[in-house]
Amino acid sequence: MSRKKPEPVIIEGLQIIDAASEGKALARHDGKVIFIPYGAPGDIANVRITKQKSSFAEGVIEQLIEPSKERVKPACKHFGQCGGCKWQHVNYPLQLSFKQRQVEEDLKRIAKVEVDTFYPILGCDEQFHYRNKLEFTFSNKAWEEHFDKENPGKIPALGFHKPGMFDKILDLDECFLAPTIANKIRVAVKEYAIEHEFTFFDLRRQLGFLRNLMLRCNSKNEWMLVLIVFEPEKAKVEAMFKSLQTQFPEIVEWCYVFNYKRNDSWSDLTVETLIGKGYLEETIEDLKFKIRPQSFFQTNTKQALKLYQIAREFAQLKGTENVYDLYTGTGSIALFLAKYCKQVVGIEYVEAAVIDAKENAQINNIHHAHFYAGDMKHILNDELINTHGKADVIITDPPRDGMHPDVVNKIIEMSPEKIVYISCNSATQARDLTLLSSHYIVSKMQAVDMFPNTHHVETVALLVKI
Repeated sequence: MSRKKPEPVIIEGLQIIDAASEGKALARHDGKVIFIPYGAPGDIANVRITKQKSSFAEGVIEQLIEPSKERVKPACKHFGQCGGCKWQHVNYPLQLSFKQRQVEEDLKRIAKVEVDTFYPILGCDEQFHYRNKLEFTFSNKAWEEHFDKENPGKIPALGFHKPGMFDKILDLDECFLAPTIANKIRVAVKEYAIEHEFTFFDLRRQLGFLRNLMLRCNSKNEWMLVLIVFEPEKAKVEAMFKSLQTQFPEIVEWCYVFNYKRNDSWSDLTVETLIGKGYLEETIEDLKFKIRPQSFFQTNTKQALKLYQIAREFAQLKGTENVYDLYTGTGSIALFLAKYCKQVVGIEYVEAAVIDAKENAQINNIHHAHFYAGDMKHILNDELINTHGKADVIITDPPRDGMHPDVVNKIIEMSPEKIVYISCNSATQARDLTLLSSHYIVSKMQAVDMFPNTHHVETVALLVKI
């Protein structure tokens, strides 16, 4: 005999009072914190509880009784379905205040350090269409809850993964993250594929022709299209590209990848360029960068320039310093600072990124920048320091997990005068600042909004040796 499901718990007339982490809103009921996605401070709603724990609960809005004055109408019709842009329903000034406060609270709660000067968050001039890169997934079966449940499996999809569902793809009509032309390109690719009976990938059975689509652009509105396929049928790809080429003169790079693996990662695979040079060129101030299909590059170009300028201002280089750029990626920050210092040494885990960094250094005639690939805690060793000398200034921009304790200890051992710590996760940054606090004070800090309508925020901190 099957067990009867318990009746759902619905809290009526619950007032949402604040924003919380991961883009959720926060309410309190019977002494317990309740986290609610897509809520806004000031909302009064009936909330259905989806998860109960001893100290907190999670819920969803069943009925919005009285909307908050801070709410705005989301621009995108897919809001609440694709999992991105979770704050699109909250006015932008309030988004910025949430992000500023989140950084401040992480510093107080985790780092427990004082900041001499904490600048107001630097907002983004463009709240939509700011991304220069987007990746979409093909599926032979669109997310059925969004379409016709009576006819499942008959609607091909080209869009984003549903959060937490590896085989569920939300077919997109529009996306407000990238410039408008990206939507037109995506729709044209899908329409051509359907018209010519190209099979869309079956994520569970691992069958089908079309797998992924990547679009990226530079500030000149030149575009790169990369089509990832599961079957090595080059003639079909060439026919598609030839058909679409006259429709989209903005696309100057037409590439494709044959991905035979059971996962969507393709950065380790060969990219074949059918039309173009195989890369885009981007200019930041007076520097030129090659951006290949696999290259990492900041996805918000205009805000990236502001971020780099803040790092440069904080570093206050005079031309005599030895600078180490940890987690350098393709070397964009290292090269941005190179002409202001005596030498810059960049270290990065991904070897392909280091190859890009070295090539970009050559393109810009920068000969005093040196780049190394490998695990940071192993590459940043005595041999490297003996070769290039101790750092006067360290720039560090680690992944979301922050720096390994061995790396922090090595930085302390090197004892640079300044550390400019750039982070995409203020919580792990705060943890690392605690580890450094016996040797450094946090002189300045600036938050930068790289991704409007999301909960993500970048921070730049200047640490000065005590």
